[in-house]
Amino acid sequence: MTNTGLFVGLITLDLVYLTGTYPDKNQKVVATNYAVTAGGPATNAAVTFSYFNNQTTLLCGLGNNPITHLIKADLEKHNVTIQDLDKNRSEPPPVSSIITTQDTGDRAVISINATKSQISKELINPEIIHDIDIVLIDGHQIAASLEIAQLAKLKNIPIIIDGGSWKPGLEAILPFVDYAICSANFYPPNCESQKEVFAYLANQNIPHIAITQGEKPIKYLSQGKFGNVEVPKVNAVDTLGAGDIFHGAFCHYIFNREFTEALANAANIAAHSCQYFGTRHLFVVR
Repeated sequence: MTNTGLFVGLITLDLVYLTGTYPDKNQKVVATNYAVTAGGPATNAAVTFSYFNNQTTLLCGLGNNPITHLIKADLEKHNVTIQDLDKNRSEPPPVSSIITTQDTGDRAVISINATKSQISKELINPEIIHDIDIVLIDGHQIAASLEIAQLAKLKNIPIIIDGGSWKPGLEAILPFVDYAICSANFYPPNCESQKEVFAYLANQNIPHIAITQGEKPIKYLSQGKFGNVEVPKVNAVDTLGAGDIFHGAFCHYIFNREFTEALANAANIAAHSCQYFGTRHLFVVR
């Protein structure tokens, strides 16, 4: 069955390099491989959702700078429709530079994220959520995300938050959320432990909460019940975008799985993706 998803958030151009080691000060390192793709949490999640033959729309601010054609070409190849709310923007989109080390799969990321490319909620046509089955918000476009969350809630469309890190303004969006899938780096104000994070999110009346921890088990709180979901052990080549891929896969599986089963299936997809360099190889190798 084909479902329709709306993904709201950051869109970047990612320049990814695979190296044997991180460069020292004033050192030049020759990469053994590289990739140029669209990036950002909501963007990578949208590509993943589309991979499962779902209809996928990415709501973002992209513009018409000459380098945006690289982003558009990548997303077109993966059947992701771009709903650009900033078509006349001439400034370049955010560009991320990423170094991945061969031996560990760890990555270092430099990015400006969406701080200089916020889009106005006034540009959102309420019809955009017509026939949408699920919404994912990554927190990088707060005003637009709040507007979408309010519209989606009126139509009982499930809303997922990708809590990679805390972003000011999320407190207004959380009360609309059905599924909060957060990283171990997600700490709302005055929270210093995962126990406090669970309590904070539960106080927002979010029924299903999970905290991913890389290769460690996923912790969850679902309808008042705590538990863990094991994560597959793999030899990681590249962990870049694994969390984003997890979120996109979760959006697919939650339609016909229980919460914990959807978490487990999404973890399998994310772990599998870590065995390949870059964020796209998984989607051309089945």
